[in-house]
Amino acid sequence: MQTHADTQTHPPGALAGLRVVDLTQMLAGPFCTQVLADHGADVIKVEAMTGDGTRITGPFCDDDTLRDFGGYFQSVNRNKRSIAVDLKSSTGREILRKLIDSADVVVENFRAGVMERLGLSYETLRETNPRLVYGTVRGFGDPRSGESPYAQWPAYDVVSQAMGGMMGITGPDRDTPTKIGPGVGDTIPALMLCIGILSAVHRARDTGQGQFVDVAMTDAVLAMCERIVYQTSYTGVVPAPEGNRHPLLCPFGLFRSRDGQVSIACATDAFWEKLAIAIGRPDMATDEAFATNAARVQHQQQVIDAIEAFTTVRTKEEIAAVLGGKVPFGPVYTAAEIFADPHYAVREMLVEVEQPGSARPVKIAGVPIKLSDTPGAVRRRAPLLGEHTEEILLATGYTERDIKGLRETKAVR
Repeated sequence: MQTHADTQTHPPGALAGLRVVDLTQMLAGPFCTQVLADHGADVIKVEAMTGDGTRITGPFCDDDTLRDFGGYFQSVNRNKRSIAVDLKSSTGREILRKLIDSADVVVENFRAGVMERLGLSYETLRETNPRLVYGTVRGFGDPRSGESPYAQWPAYDVVSQAMGGMMGITGPDRDTPTKIGPGVGDTIPALMLCIGILSAVHRARDTGQGQFVDVAMTDAVLAMCERIVYQTSYTGVVPAPEGNRHPLLCPFGLFRSRDGQVSIACATDAFWEKLAIAIGRPDMATDEAFATNAARVQHQQQVIDAIEAFTTVRTKEEIAAVLGGKVPFGPVYTAAEIFADPHYAVREMLVEVEQPGSARPVKIAGVPIKLSDTPGAVRRRAPLLGEHTEEILLATGYTERDIKGLRETKAVR
C-alpha cells in the first residue's frame, strides 16, 4: 500500500510548472483543482481568514486535538498549498491580484458576479495577464456563456443531480427518483472543468492568449445522462427510474446473492451465450425468446428470474469463481470489501497520509489516472489553514517585514 512517505520520491508530474490559483470551496471546485495538483500543478488554495467551510465538516479522528480539518477537506485538498487572505480588504485583494498575475490558471466557484464586485473579473485580470485561463463551475453556469434564468440560484450536488436528469432515471420504481450516493453532481462537473482548463492551457501555450472556461453543474450532469436526450428525441417516451434494470440492455444490472448483490452486464449476445452456459441454462442461448438483446429486453423478467435462480443460492465469492473473467461481472462492494481487495492495493488507490493532530495516519482515495512516465501521486497531505502563507508571499515578492505588517493588519493569516 502506498504511504505518504513513499510519495516524496515520485517524479513531479505531467503538469509540473503549471501554477493554479484556487479560489474554490466545498466539493466541485476543489475536486477539479485537486486533479490538477495530483498531476504536478502548483495549486495555491486561497482561503478566507476562517478557511474553507469544509474544514469543520469532518469526520474527525477520535484523537485529533487540532481539528484544523477532517476527512472531507483532507480528501479533496491534498497536494495543495494554503494561503489565508482577507478579500474584504483592499490589501487582501491586491495580494490576490499579484498571485493571479503570475499564474497560468485561476479557478473559482462563487456565484456569478462575486469576482466582478471584488474588482477581479476575468476581463480585468486578463488586462495584466493575457495568457490567464479562468475556470468557473457554478450550478447554472456563467452568464457569459448563456444567461440561465437560474443563474443566481445557489446549487449543490443534490440540485444538479435533480435538474440534470440523473435522479429522474434512478430509483427502485418509476415513482421514486433517488439521489446517487456519491456527490457526482459536483465531481462530474469538476472533471468537465478540468478537461476545459487543460484544453485552454494547451491553446494558451500556442497563442499566448487565455480564455474563460465555464461549466454549469446541471449541464455536466445532463451530458453524463446523454441517453435520456436521444431516447426522448427518438421515441417520444420520457425515461423514468427502472430500478436495477436497463431499458435498452438485458441482462444489465444487479442480481441478488446469498450475501449481497452482484452486477452482471451482458451488452452483447456473445456474452449472453457464455452467461447462459455458466448458469446452467444453455437452452436460453439458442431460444429465439432470449437469443438476442432485443428479445431479452422483451422478456426481461424471465431472464432475471433465470439468473437469480443461480445467484441467490450462492455467495458473491462463489459467483465470482464461476463468472469472473468470463462475462462482465462484479460483486457490489462495501467500503470494507474495497479495503480488503488486492486490486485497490496494487493500483495504489488507498493512500495513507498524515492527519495533523492525530497520532495515526488516515487513508484517502488515490489517483486513478495512471501516466507511465509522469505519474500523478498524493505527494502531500491537505494543508493547514494558511500553512504556506509566508512561503507563497515571499515567492511573490513580499519581504518578511511586509508579511509581518500584513499579519498585524489581519490582511493575511
